[in-house]
Amino acid sequence: MGKLIMYGSVSVDGFIADNSDMPGPLFDWLTHGDVPLDESGVLNVSQASFDYTRPYWDQIAVTIVGRHVFDLTEGWDGVPPSGVENVVVVTHRPPPDSWDPEAPFEFVGDIEAAVSRAQELAGDRLVEVSAGDVGGQVFAAGFVDEVRMDVAPVVFGSGKRFFGPVSSQHVLDDPADVIQGAGVLHLRYPVRR
Repeated sequence: MGKLIMYGSVSVDGFIADNSDMPGPLFDWLTHGDVPLDESGVLNVSQASFDYTRPYWDQIAVTIVGRHVFDLTEGWDGVPPSGVENVVVVTHRPPPDSWDPEAPFEFVGDIEAAVSRAQELAGDRLVEVSAGDVGGQVFAAGFVDEVRMDVAPVVFGSGKRFFGPVSSQHVLDDPADVIQGAGVLHLRYPVRR
């Protein structure tokens, strides 16, 4: 079974979006470099960010998101982001009426079912859970092996928290990676067990 990683871009003060769900400059680092990160022609990062991010993205088999993220992105039009093979959506609602049942997305009712299904689909490859409410629930339940953050040089003051509803103390190990890109600091923390 592969590792489960909690991941997201985050402000220096710990937010993944403002109160209106807008990420503002959190993703600027993805378009302010000269090295293509993917085939889209849109994502261009610094060499340091490419060397850190691309190998990580290539290992992800499944991403877990909440219904809120799914709705905000309109389900990425049925194409999982960043080359991921499958997406597991935690929701109590059915897929949208117009949703293509052939799209590699599965809809489950709770985080335990999401983690179980994602790990089954991923095999030995990585499972990623997006930061925010669902990620925080998965983290608080003890399923997360590693936390990865792309810290952008911005302070929001308020908004949607990286760890969502986590309300108790959790200790991470010292960072395994600290990589400075252009307009971003990439951090990777193993979760202490």
